[in-house]
Amino acid sequence: MRRQYPLLRKHLYAIGIGSNRALSHRLMPLGIIAATLALLDEAPLALLANAPIISSRPIGPSQRTYANTAALVASHLPPLAMLDHLQSIERLFRRRRYRRWGARTLDLDLLLWSGGKVREKRLIVPHPAMRNRDFVLTPLTAIAPRWRDPVTGRTVAQLAARLAKPKPVDRPARAL
Repeated sequence: MRRQYPLLRKHLYAIGIGSNRALSHRLMPLGIIAATLALLDEAPLALLANAPIISSRPIGPSQRTYANTAALVASHLPPLAMLDHLQSIERLFRRRRYRRWGARTLDLDLLLWSGGKVREKRLIVPHPAMRNRDFVLTPLTAIAPRWRDPVTGRTVAQLAARLAKPKPVDRPARAL
């Protein structure tokens, strides 16, 4: 049962969570995600909902399967302070930013914010790649299907449906 939180929270965030590298032989990706969800429910944050954890294939050079989920979090923190807080959680799990799309113990992404858009040097919300990633949209649809992407105006459920829709295949030209 979730705790009741005062209505003083100003911001709602959708956060993507992923892990594909163990921290130790005792703390595997599923355990890292569970521990992260617990941290997302400690002040100054309040965990409102989390999606089931799914497995996904990695993008880029990593060969390890990811465990992914999404969470809805309320907080008084503005977006850049929220980013700093999420990065401090990543550091607790020894996240290193040395190779793009490499294996990582924890990846926390700010996907959506109740205030709409953010475009800063360090942060872009909504997450620029969110609309093209099934491993983001599937969990997000489970907890926030009607949340609208402020860029496209589409709901998360609509974005997921568009991504799942079969794409036409170009046929090779026939030789005459």
